[in-house]
Parts: sequence; C-alpha cells; structure tokens
Amino acid sequence: MSSSDTATLLEDAADRIADFSRADIQIMLRRAALRLRNAGTVSMENDVEDALRDLAGEFGKTRNDMIRFIVREWMEKNTYLPMHALDEDGDVDGSA
Repeated sequence: MSSSDTATLLEDAADRIADFSRADIQIMLRRAALRLRNAGTVSMENDVEDALRDLAGEFGKTRNDMIRFIVREWMEKNTYLPMHALDEDGDVDGSA
C-alpha cells in the first residue's frame, strides 16, 4: 500500500469516523505510524541545507520536493533515467 493510499484511507476515516470500527482505525493508525517511522530524512551539510532552502523558496516547493527534483534531473542528465521526450511541434523558446 502506498503512502497516498494510506493518506486517503486516513482522510476518509476522519470524514466518516462513526462508520469505522475501532479495530479498523487502529490498523490505519499503526500503518501510518510505521510509514512515518520508516520515512528517512536526508541530512545535508549546512551550506547545502541553505542552498536547498533558498531553491525551495524560489521554486515554491518543499525541501523534500526540491531534493526529488534535483535527483531526478541529475539522473536524467547522466542517463540513469530516460530523458523527457520533446514533441516536434512543442515550444522550445528559441532553443532546442
């Protein structure tokens, strides 16, 4: 079960709390606690943290979203992931 599925179940339970049994709520809360406990945090050196914070603010993203974006871009540029394909009729703003 993905974290978005767990979040959806929790939100649904919150909206209809009277319709859920105590056992169902306990299971959902234990799953959520397990996901939180296993979610690792990536710690960086102070100068990198400062740059991440500045970039995240500039892009309007969270720190974790910024890390995901940077890692994806790096992996694409170093051919560990396939590049996003540009369609021939797409706008490239003067550069290709």
